[in-house]
Amino acid sequence: MPNSSSISEFLLLPLADTRQLQLLHFWLLLGIYLAALLGNGLISTAVACDRRLHTPMYFFLLNLALLDLGCISTTLPKAMANALWDTRAISYAGCAAQLFFFLFFMSAEYSLLTIMSYDRYVAICKPLHYGTLMDSRACATMAAAAWGSGVLCSLLHTASTFSLPLCQGNVVNQFFCEIPQILKLSCSGSYLREVVFIIFTNSLGFGCFVFMVVSYVQIFLAVLRMPSEQGRHKAFSTCLPHLAVVSLFLITAFFAYLKPPSISSPSMDLTVAVLYSVVPPALNPIIYSMRNRKIKHALSKVLQYALFQHQ
Repeated sequence: MPNSSSISEFLLLPLADTRQLQLLHFWLLLGIYLAALLGNGLISTAVACDRRLHTPMYFFLLNLALLDLGCISTTLPKAMANALWDTRAISYAGCAAQLFFFLFFMSAEYSLLTIMSYDRYVAICKPLHYGTLMDSRACATMAAAAWGSGVLCSLLHTASTFSLPLCQGNVVNQFFCEIPQILKLSCSGSYLREVVFIIFTNSLGFGCFVFMVVSYVQIFLAVLRMPSEQGRHKAFSTCLPHLAVVSLFLITAFFAYLKPPSISSPSMDLTVAVLYSVVPPALNPIIYSMRNRKIKHALSKVLQYALFQHQ
């Protein structure tokens, strides 16, 4: 049986069994990846270039777009390369790096979504104090805290996971390196420390989830009390996209990690992993731009400028 000191590479789960399907998956993932790069890139450019979008809500949206770019760029390029070149291998260091950056971007995004719910709560429930509570310094501090929490969480789990002795081979039943699949390769009983870390971080995550639920209950109660229908529509137009993004993120991630073992299979795990690691970064720009006139206007200006430059 190999141990962690003798493992130089891991074998990832292939996306398909036949060469034709592998190439089909390559082109499909390439299309999704380019769409995510374009969407999040346009959102980032629009927010950065349009001075009317230099507000807390759009500052956090810029950070979300950057995190989505990082998250999808951590998993898809390697999966596409493996599908194109008909290989499964990823080096030991490459697997550790992939796990670190994936956890970093996912943890930071979850923290940022929590902060964004607080931003919406203050904007709607405490509008007179919004300028004080969400000034530029407070926003920068919150964003830094989100990115910092991602680093700490990722360091904790990556160091703990890759310090485990691995006795069950080197085949990772997923298209990228993730904690549950690597734990399956560890020696029996040696992963209890990592399980404790997972319970601890999940408890913090549940606390953030409760905070978001309470925030949105307060928001909806405040919106329903508004006398103006136009005011209610404006409030909902800024809250519903964030609520949709949070729901997509949480439902797919919770199902991935909390689904019963009885329904677990390589194909099911692969499908769920695509849902929580690929779909949210690709759909978030669409969700945020669908009902937001300011984003639409800023994006049209960016596109018009780009077309004018190429004429």
